[in-house]
Amino acid sequence: MTIAIVGAGLGGLALARVLHVHGIESVVYERESSRHARGQGGMLDIHSGQRALREAGLLDAFLALARGEGQDLRLLDSDGTLLLQEDTPDDAPLLRPEIDRADLRALLLDSLPEGVVRWGHTLTRAEPGRLHFEGGGSAPCELLVGADGAFSRVRPLVTDARPAHTGHHTVEIGIPDIDRTHPELAEMVGRGSYWALGDGLTLAAQRNGDGRVRIGIGFHRTDEDWLDTCGIPFDDPAAARARLIELLPGWDARFATLIGACDDLVVPRAVSSLPAGLSWAPVPGVTLVGDAAHLMPPVGEGANMALLDGALLALALAGRPGDVPAAVAAYEREMFERAGEAARMSQRLHSVLAAPDAARRMLAFFRPEEDGRAPAEPDTTAPTAV
Repeated sequence: MTIAIVGAGLGGLALARVLHVHGIESVVYERESSRHARGQGGMLDIHSGQRALREAGLLDAFLALARGEGQDLRLLDSDGTLLLQEDTPDDAPLLRPEIDRADLRALLLDSLPEGVVRWGHTLTRAEPGRLHFEGGGSAPCELLVGADGAFSRVRPLVTDARPAHTGHHTVEIGIPDIDRTHPELAEMVGRGSYWALGDGLTLAAQRNGDGRVRIGIGFHRTDEDWLDTCGIPFDDPAAARARLIELLPGWDARFATLIGACDDLVVPRAVSSLPAGLSWAPVPGVTLVGDAAHLMPPVGEGANMALLDGALLALALAGRPGDVPAAVAAYEREMFERAGEAARMSQRLHSVLAAPDAARRMLAFFRPEEDGRAPAEPDTTAPTAV
């Protein structure tokens, strides 16, 4: 059986690794020229995805890399009021540890035999049974797995669904080596995640394993062209930082200090998602994993779902030798239910972030017993709803 996996992200690599553990060969085609071609983003909160790492035989190695203190959380209102602080004891179980995405990807890559990942293969067209690459090359396959992310080129083989704008944009900035360069800000942010929430505005800071604090300024209830109309000069980092501060009127001065201390890396992003609960009729020889199958708002579930997708598809194939259609059908039934539930929860939490009273709602999400009221269900007509 020739299994072709398009995309060397977490889902595709988890699939290749668990297949390898069970003695099944696969090939991963990746458009990037090498594993070091670009940065891999920030920290990941790995909880349910630990099952996939266990099936891959990599759980102990993962736990050795993971940061237990990354489970710390500080939640603030935009006026600087500290609403919640959770500090992780040194002996606490690693239920939701943080790990740099780059470290997790490297762990998966290093677990695969040489040659499984074919770098520099940009997919131009996919069809059941054959892949076509930039430059004219092609490759046959009996099973094609799209693990190629939000704007997958494989997805159109199984569904017409496309990602839609969620009404949310983020601007990523950051402070390198914060303990040395800004110890007072390092103390303020803490060891894990630091969230400040206002009316449709969020500031989320997160400590990375390399000492950098990544900061995302989120603007909810925005139009698709907001990046063109917001007045942030992305080609002028100093002016961009000043404009970001202007866009947080009435916020505590400490947040302005945090933004002002950032370096010149300014990365704008539009947030899209697929419809929650997306499914499709079986298509012989094709399936999807990760964001290609169920792109959802970025609130901590996407990476875990991708890891589980890869591992559980591999287990289904290993458990039904000689019957690929039955294996894929069993995987898809389970994935549709599991990922659909995660996507709906992600949308609800994402809508909470866009609410005028986001800080109270988020506090109720984490500590419902202290609020006495469950967070109101999000308005499904709001721009954050998909």
